[in-house]
Amino acid sequence: MRTFLRLTVLASILAISAPALRAQDQAQEFEEPGLEEPLPVPEENLTPQPPVYDDVPLQAETEKTHIDELFDKLRKARDPRYAKTIADGIWAEWFRSGSATVDLMLGWANDAFEEKKYNVALDYLDQVVMRAPDFAEGWNRRATLHYSMDNFAKSMTDIEKVLELEPRHFGALAGLATILERTDRKEAALKAWMRALEVYPAMGSAQEAVIRLSDELAADPV
Repeated sequence: MRTFLRLTVLASILAISAPALRAQDQAQEFEEPGLEEPLPVPEENLTPQPPVYDDVPLQAETEKTHIDELFDKLRKARDPRYAKTIADGIWAEWFRSGSATVDLMLGWANDAFEEKKYNVALDYLDQVVMRAPDFAEGWNRRATLHYSMDNFAKSMTDIEKVLELEPRHFGALAGLATILERTDRKEAALKAWMRALEVYPAMGSAQEAVIRLSDELAADPV
């Protein structure tokens, strides 16, 4: 009796499994080769992608708009601490050369400057302005270095290039005013400081210099 029941159950299992196995075999037999690869998308359904370089002018324009907004805020700021925060944001924009090589050389120049290896720093900055002549901050760094080396004429030449590229560069204007004052050209120095205040009204050093030079010029005999 038990043997009969086992045979009955086995027959039932085979009867259920056989069609499924035959269907699987047929599917494998008639499966078309290469269907495991994705089907090609018709060209008319593809969305054309713009070239990478199309984004460059847009990025530059976006950065220009951002720094213009910062300068607008800087002109309106009267609280020195708030104004300095905005000025720091402008410096951050100026420091972006857009070149990893230039950034690296600037870092090496800064390290050399801190160690007072001025000739080494100058070599790096010469490379910076040669590789990126439109990068205003490269010229400004070299102007600062020339000033530290008491090369006032060369420093002023570099400052002129900075202001040609970025007339609102209050750092370069302050450097120019400082050199003019040190070389006893007080009237020209006063004008340079006043130009800096037009861009950055809350600049404390410029405010103090304007008051000091105005008093000195007023006290000088005509």
